Amino acid sequence: MKMNKLSDWLPTTSKEVKLRGWEELDVILFSGDAYVDHPAFGHAVVGRILESYGLKVAIIPQPSVHDNLQDFTKLGKPKMFFAVTGGCMDPMVSNYTASKRRRDKDAYTPNGDKGFRPDYATTVYTKILKQKFPDVPVLIGGIEASLRRVTHYDYWSDTLKPTILEDSKADLLVYGMGEQPLREIVTLLQKGVPFSSLTTIKQTAFLLNIGENIPKNKNWNDVTIHSHEVCLKDKKLFASNFKVIEQESNKLFADRIFQGVGDKTLVINPPFETMTEAEIDASFDLPFTRLPHPKYNKRGAIPAFEMIKFSINIHRGCFGGCSFCTISAHQGKFIASRSQESILKEVDQVANMPDFKGYLSDIGGPSANMYKMKGKVQEICDKCVSPSCISPVICHNLDTSHKPLTELYQAVDKHPKIKKSFIGSGIRHDMLVPEFNKKADPKELDAYTEEVMTKHVSGRLKVAPEHTSDPVLKLMRKPSFSYFHKFKERFDKINIRKKLNLQLIPYFISNHPACEVEDMANLAAETKDMGFQLEQVQGFTPTPMTVATVIYYSGYHPYTLKPTRTPKSKKEKDDQHRFFFWYKKENQQWIRNTLTKVGRTDLLNKLIPSTVSWKKNKEVKDTFNDAVPFTSRKKKKFNKKRKR
Repeated sequence: MKMNKLSDWLPTTSKEVKLRGWEELDVILFSGDAYVDHPAFGHAVVGRILESYGLKVAIIPQPSVHDNLQDFTKLGKPKMFFAVTGGCMDPMVSNYTASKRRRDKDAYTPNGDKGFRPDYATTVYTKILKQKFPDVPVLIGGIEASLRRVTHYDYWSDTLKPTILEDSKADLLVYGMGEQPLREIVTLLQKGVPFSSLTTIKQTAFLLNIGENIPKNKNWNDVTIHSHEVCLKDKKLFASNFKVIEQESNKLFADRIFQGVGDKTLVINPPFETMTEAEIDASFDLPFTRLPHPKYNKRGAIPAFEMIKFSINIHRGCFGGCSFCTISAHQGKFIASRSQESILKEVDQVANMPDFKGYLSDIGGPSANMYKMKGKVQEICDKCVSPSCISPVICHNLDTSHKPLTELYQAVDKHPKIKKSFIGSGIRHDMLVPEFNKKADPKELDAYTEEVMTKHVSGRLKVAPEHTSDPVLKLMRKPSFSYFHKFKERFDKINIRKKLNLQLIPYFISNHPACEVEDMANLAAETKDMGFQLEQVQGFTPTPMTVATVIYYSGYHPYTLKPTRTPKSKKEKDDQHRFFFWYKKENQQWIRNTLTKVGRTDLLNKLIPSTVSWKKNKEVKDTFNDAVPFTSRKKKKFNKKRKR
């Protein structure tokens, strides 16, 4: 690999701008993340795309908002516009835990240092730019802007907020993946179209003053949702908005959405169609250095970069539609897959990095095993309004063949410098169960499962059944837990036959809407019966633009408008959390009292059998207190000791 020079990165200072011989810039991009010139970092992708159109682009990563604000003025004003993103994660998720405690580390900052990204970064940066340069347009994008494009509940302030366009005073918002709308924005600006006239570009949103003419587009139908003011007064009507928003976000040919916000109208144009293979390949083929900017060389490693440094993203989008997840709201429901050639080209780049030791950390995507999957008959997908292709059942029109993915893994492993390629992204285990994926070839599903288990896992396979309660799973848009049992049976058979000694690590969510304490007790008892001792649990965090968050705030399911309860108090959340750790001595008396009180001694006997003397046999106690799920061997050994 060639040695990089400073000018290989997009400039971040006036010195670097002059190094390129530039007198002025076309676009200046501000980001809440440190600048890593890699296709997994949105600001780098946007910068490289704009550069590919011949524009002079600079990036100001993590500008200081605590001093004289010189970071916002040091490169002057751009000819076209400022671009602003809060970063790869919503800044509030970056800065706070589910319990609203400030995090100790920021993964997108050198050394994991905190304090370099303000809360609500997109709004903070944009307001400063508007104050300093009122005549320069500001374009906002990234996940923070994308998921806050309409009236939304903000968990951290516990308020209903209007579109981020209103709070930030930005001129235009790009939602979702930015390549397609940016191409059109730049093309029109280069033709001399004023920024204020960019009103009919797909996948953008903007505010119109009352009295301004609605831009005409004969190809679009329009739908009006309840105004922000109505949402503030009526939680049920706020909930009803979300069904329209989610369905239009996931349609291939969507309607334009209008919403009143004070004396303005929010206009959300329909999304672009799913990126073609050629389009997504072109994005990944841009001239990234794949490295952090040299300015960070003495500040320490950037944790998020270290995690993905030797990983390959093979597709975008997710058709799972989980009610607590924002992936489809940002990346879309339909899968945009890269070609095998493009992926292998990137594998070769990674393999030739100076510090590469032969191990790829991940070949995956939002869900690792959705590569190349799409509808068999396109016309059926064209009319679909369902937010999920696999809930409550797998769509009869969905081609779930895992063959292209198995072949891709095998092609990657043929590279002479690859010793092993891991699958670090989450795998949808339910799609590997023939009883659930009824149209698939069981032999093909087993071939994929075996390929992953024998060649792409380092001791543990992580999957996310999320819960055991059918009502909770139904609301989550996840299949019955019975299919996890089926998957575990197949996993165990391959494990024994191939003598792999792998562990299956299931992940679960507590405090989700519709989940009661008794559901968590059931979860603990059922997973214990299966030989698992759970290591960690994710508490439900309400983030904008999900069904579960709408339920959390409003108390209504947006599709049925039926009341739905969510555990909200700290006590309720802590109580649900405790059941995960039934094996911890400090929780056991509380569990006894709680389950006795509700008459569930059946669950109590499963979780804390009175016949077991925890102090009598140290070896048995150690087995239970080990923070790793039982292997089959450990479980048999433990059962023998119990019988004695």
